[in-house]
Parts: sequence; structure tokens; C-alpha cells
Amino acid sequence: QLQLVESGGGLVQPGGSLRLSCAASGSIFKITAMGWYRQAPGKQRELVAGITIGGITNYADSVKGRFTISRDNAKNTVYLQMNSLKPEDTAIYYCNADIISAAALSRKDYWGQGTQVTVSS
Repeated sequence: QLQLVESGGGLVQPGGSLRLSCAASGSIFKITAMGWYRQAPGKQRELVAGITIGGITNYADSVKGRFTISRDNAKNTVYLQMNSLKPEDTAIYYCNADIISAAALSRKDYWGQGTQVTVSS
């Protein structure tokens, strides 16, 4: 069974930093891409940052220069380093991965359960 497990969320003051982690486990043949999305109350879920298994990255304009996405392919893990956090960054952050399962050799989109990030004084 494939699953994504997130960690690293919490409460932080404006200007502070957090590091999110997301590890994929199960019968994995290949992970095409991994990324982070977030959803604030009353707003649509949006892409924050994404990275391909080859290392190509993309970021939302609102987080460029502050957030950095990285991955460890050997551990099937993606990270999101968040610096200079703002109250506007408050949201539930979800890990996403496009995974080709070893059992079916079919591509499927997987989501983590989400981790709360709150930026407040």
C-alpha cells in the first residue's frame, strides 16, 4: 500500500522558519514528481512548490526567494524549507506525489493527510 506521511508543521512567529518533510512508502516503481500544496480557510488549494525526480523545480510567485523544495530520491522524501514566514502562509500543507506503483505499473496521484502551519504572533 502506498502512502505519504508528512511532518514538520506547527506554530511559528512571523519571520520564523519551518521545515516540512514528506516520505512516500509502499510498492513504488518510480516517483515522477513530488510537490507541496496548501489550502487556507475559504480559499482554493494552490501549488506552493514542485520538484521532478530529475531535480527541476517550480514555485508559486508568493514564496519565491523564501521557500526551497528539495528531495532525497533514495528515501523517497521531499522537503520544504520555509523561511521568512508570513501570516499569509498560514494554511494546511499537503504533500502530493505522482507515483508509478510496482504492482500495477500505473501512474496515480497520491496525497498526504496534511499538516497545519500557523504563522502568528
